[in-house]
Amino acid sequence: MSVLLMFFLAFAAVVAVLVFWAVGAYNGLVALRQMVRNGWAQIDVQLKRRHDLIPNLVETVKGYATHERETLEKVVQARGNAVNANGPAAQGKAEGELGQALSRLMLLVEQYPDLKANQNFLALQEELTSTENKVGFSRQAYNDSVMAYNTSIAVVPANIIANTFGFTPEEFFEITVAAEREAPKVSFN
Repeated sequence: MSVLLMFFLAFAAVVAVLVFWAVGAYNGLVALRQMVRNGWAQIDVQLKRRHDLIPNLVETVKGYATHERETLEKVVQARGNAVNANGPAAQGKAEGELGQALSRLMLLVEQYPDLKANQNFLALQEELTSTENKVGFSRQAYNDSVMAYNTSIAVVPANIIANTFGFTPEEFFEITVAAEREAPKVSFN
């Protein structure tokens, strides 16, 4: 074989390896981006479930605590803000505010023993607790996917493919309301 032919074959082999690597890197980034989108969709499903439970909870409380209108209105307003929030950052802020409003509602419930014993309220409270747990798990899975995706588009040499094809970092779903980050205070009186 001539030197020119060997050079051409070596060059073709290098190009083939680079093409296969680029295709693999691109497909890997697409798969990670889809995991992020799926994670967000899972959060969205759980938040919708949460938002659907809140009006029933408010109506049940309203029957017992008619003079607590301000607390109930805050829950309804926070729910509306959460339903209309777009994107992880805005959704995190709105959900944090909704969580605070729900916490105030649950404190209010403590003042009404008949309400605490109401089967409809207890069922709604249990359903909301279950949903809150599912939101937490979904948020963790989403944030794990975002971390993997954002890391992949930032590391060399995959960042070349990411920049070339417009892969951009995704937002984490974070709680931005400081009170939501605090541990609850437990008191045995």
